[in-house]
Amino acid sequence: MGQQQAGAGVRLPAEVYDEQFVPALFQQWGPIVAAAATVGLGDRVLDVACGTGVLACAASERVGPTGHIVGLDPSGEMLAVARRKRAAVSWQEGRAEALPFPDASFDAVVSQFGLMFFADPVGGLREMWRVLRPGGRLAVAVCAALARSPGYALLADLLEHHFGPGVADAFRAPFSLGDPEQLRALGAAAGLHQLRVEQHEGTVQFGSIAALVSAERACVWTLGGLLDDVQFAQLLAAAEERLRPFQAADGAVTFGMPALIITATQS
Repeated sequence: MGQQQAGAGVRLPAEVYDEQFVPALFQQWGPIVAAAATVGLGDRVLDVACGTGVLACAASERVGPTGHIVGLDPSGEMLAVARRKRAAVSWQEGRAEALPFPDASFDAVVSQFGLMFFADPVGGLREMWRVLRPGGRLAVAVCAALARSPGYALLADLLEHHFGPGVADAFRAPFSLGDPEQLRALGAAAGLHQLRVEQHEGTVQFGSIAALVSAERACVWTLGGLLDDVQFAQLLAAAEERLRPFQAADGAVTFGMPALIITATQS
């Protein structure tokens, strides 16, 4: 995510991502996606677009000492944060569309909340499929449609109202693959077999409305660099009013954010 001042230093985007977005919404999905791929003892597992390692670490808990996890991401900065978490995982830099592994290398390939940012989603899925062994399982999670995440849908409306469709569409980018039929079509184009797309429920929780809006402003994949201080203050004031229905007595903000998970089994 975007850089933020922290004392005399500057927080790196990957550190902001790991400290703010992982506990707020991504941590919960690691065990869910690993289970969807039926990751088990002794498995060799590849986590594509692993980020700071949430899913790879969850998979590591399931494979035990006889298994092996590879976490792959194009960002060396993200991998640097991931390496602090689990030394037993092989963290490697690389792109989904050109996986640096031989055919039939893994028992399971998993990915969460990366597919919608791939330069070539079909190519990325095809590569994941290529490196699966016969009987290997694929599980890929993406954000469900924005309309199913009421707090974020409201924030998108606020962005469009105050700053226009360009800024709002940047914020909507993570939800771009939220249509199950679109995902099935991508999977079919990639040659996936026994393809299924299922919705799983999840939540977003930040300590305050200000924490939510600040985190989103910092996100280099959506709003990073798009709002100046005056615009941020304007957005925060509007959000403090409109997001109040999602706020608890202690100030915490919670709302649903479901995911769609593609699963398939290699023949």
